[in-house]
Amino acid sequence: MDFFGILTMIGGLALFLYGMQVLGDGLSKASGGRMEQILGKMTAGRFRAVALGAIVTAVIQSSSATTVMVVGFVNSGIMKLSQAIGVIMGANVGTTITSWVLSLSGIESGNFFVRLLKPSSFAPVLAVIGVSMLLFSKKEKRKNAALILVGFAILMQGMDTMSGAVAPLADVPEFTNLLLVFSNPLLGLLAGLILTAVIQSSSASVGILQALCATGAVSYGTAMPIIMGQNIGTCITALLSAIGTTKNAKRAAAVHLYFNLVGTAVFMLVFYGLHSAIDFRFMDYPAQAFGIAIVHTVFNLFSTCLLLPFTEWLEKLACLTIKDVQTENVRTRHVDEDAKILDERFLNNPAFAMEQCRRVSLHMAVSAKECYMNAVDLLHHYDSEKADEVSLMENDIDRYEDMIGTYLLKLSGRQLAERDSRTLMLFLECIGDFERISDHAVGIKEALKQMQEKKKEFSNKAQVELDIYTRAVANILETTLEVFDKEDAGLCMEVESLLQVITELGAEVKRRHIKRLRKGKCTIELGFMLSDIVTGAERVAVHCSHIAASVMELQEDSLGIHEYRDAFQKNETEQFQALYRTFQGKYVLP
Repeated sequence: MDFFGILTMIGGLALFLYGMQVLGDGLSKASGGRMEQILGKMTAGRFRAVALGAIVTAVIQSSSATTVMVVGFVNSGIMKLSQAIGVIMGANVGTTITSWVLSLSGIESGNFFVRLLKPSSFAPVLAVIGVSMLLFSKKEKRKNAALILVGFAILMQGMDTMSGAVAPLADVPEFTNLLLVFSNPLLGLLAGLILTAVIQSSSASVGILQALCATGAVSYGTAMPIIMGQNIGTCITALLSAIGTTKNAKRAAAVHLYFNLVGTAVFMLVFYGLHSAIDFRFMDYPAQAFGIAIVHTVFNLFSTCLLLPFTEWLEKLACLTIKDVQTENVRTRHVDEDAKILDERFLNNPAFAMEQCRRVSLHMAVSAKECYMNAVDLLHHYDSEKADEVSLMENDIDRYEDMIGTYLLKLSGRQLAERDSRTLMLFLECIGDFERISDHAVGIKEALKQMQEKKKEFSNKAQVELDIYTRAVANILETTLEVFDKEDAGLCMEVESLLQVITELGAEVKRRHIKRLRKGKCTIELGFMLSDIVTGAERVAVHCSHIAASVMELQEDSLGIHEYRDAFQKNETEQFQALYRTFQGKYVLP
């Protein structure tokens, strides 16, 4: 094999690995995060978990990706460790589908229809179709389908290039002698382990082994221990992803390692024990791509069937390895739990990562509403503990903003679907508004705290007016949360009409206070405090309007705040005015 042959082999390997990456990305985007959501929700039964793990891995073409996703689920609390074990086992079974697809490249026949089954025959057609769709189609779904076709075509082209490049190695004595060394089970296992750990893909390493079969120098005696080692080497990805996670997430990665270690050890003991007694003659036969796929599948099915009844033992072994440490019982707030949901492992599945952002952003929105409600409750009865709770919630919401914003910025660097890109911008805008709402809630709390310290009280009339006003703001806040949660553009008009009512109410509350002040029924100092409360609540309503406008922009593709309001107040006057009159009648000052 000369220098140019080596270059061809390396180029074929590069195409093969890149094609596998493109194929996996296309399948992941086409699933739109649904496969990952199914994994997280439908793993109640042991056999169901195995089936789901196998199906998801077969779809996204990567057991490593599935296992890393499972580690993330366990870390974020979406999945229990006991549920994760079945999915991990299923992932090992699902990854065998790749070796079966690649084995089709070994089909040899003069029959036209049989030759059509060979990937090298139909891959160019898929490439032409896929490239045409990428160039001329603007729809996101078609582009995702095109990525799948192009990825598969590149993968098969790389496989054929590698197979052709390594074929001359059959006549190189040094190469065949090297392969004889790997026929030693332990050395072969070590070789497969190292290769897979380096490229972090058992599917890719099995494909490389299948390509080497083209030389005719790789026997089943050499290939089998390498396949065993590949299953252990693929654990490195999950182990690396578990760094810095919760103990249960580390245990999930440990289960993956133990499953493959025990399965490999038992399979090799049984197989080589029988081989020494019976002498399997096929061990000296040249390995074929089809045969590699059979061995790969039989081994993974054997390991799964062997260890499935002992999932509880695997869980206990992982718990013994990674023990719980007694820690001081410290009050943990919701934001600490939500931090686990925004796991960086999900960034490789942008559609699902976006759903996690939506979930945490909604928690932030609810916290902002509760922060405001706790603050205005102090109007009726000031309680220092509840006042402190408002400040604590505001701190939590600040942490939410930093946490979600940082995660979204990382996510923005990934390849996102057009809809997800627009949703990402919506979240970035809205989390700022939610944070400002909590700031205004603290401002209201501070004004009431000042009143408490100075032993001041509003008059009965002022108290009633503020109650009506703050209830109207609570209404707009509640509606805004529904708009944000459901992305319901239809409710945006309610938000805008409520804002107009709130603006007029605020002006009337201030006007009445000035009237009482002139009559000597109120003080200037109380007037400042009332103004702080009204202004803070009104700004909460304004931020609600901004959030509704952002949702409307998402629905309408591009629409600014001024155009948004014009659409309601000018283009849809009758409906807007009807809502305005309804809310005006609901919130009437006595």
